[in-house]
Amino acid sequence: MKATVGVVENANTATLVTIGPDGALLDRRHIALTEPDLPTHPHHHEGSWAVGRYLETPGARSLPLAEAVALVDCVRAAAERGARNCLSSLAAAVPLPIATIAIRACPTLPPTTEERIRDHRAQTYADSVMYRHALADAATALGWSVFWYDRDRLLEEVPQALLTAMGRAAGTPWQAKHKLAAAAALAARDFIVQGSGS
Repeated sequence: MKATVGVVENANTATLVTIGPDGALLDRRHIALTEPDLPTHPHHHEGSWAVGRYLETPGARSLPLAEAVALVDCVRAAAERGARNCLSSLAAAVPLPIATIAIRACPTLPPTTEERIRDHRAQTYADSVMYRHALADAATALGWSVFWYDRDRLLEEVPQALLTAMGRAAGTPWQAKHKLAAAAALAARDFIVQGSGS
């Protein structure tokens, strides 16, 4: 009898929906992984400025690449701390032990922060990947398994009637992000059940 968490991330925040093995809603919450005084997109914003992109946009400033890399490292460390604290708080709040967390699958990135900043395509999604990995690492440290889901396929695979019924039972707010996080949790639960031969 273990619970499953579905995650929908948005910049440095995430919506978590936790369900029991019967699909009942156990918890829903919105978390912030970093402090308000830190930038939310250091690869995309400050990193881009460091390599000369978007310098004419409001608020942009010139800074050395080494400073941008150090800033990314600082935000990453804060996100890792935040993920550990938030997931530990969730584990303490729900009535069942948590076995699995479902997180959106990550694209492959260049291996170093500097390369991610210099690569125009990679720097647009490197921040989101950083936050997803912070959550995955924190979950792994708690002994949870990580289920990586495909967002584009997810809502096609989970019965809409089940999500509607869950939302009706949960009451407001039940927004698109809650529905997607619930779908991720249900998909992870079903994958585990099928894999066990049950």
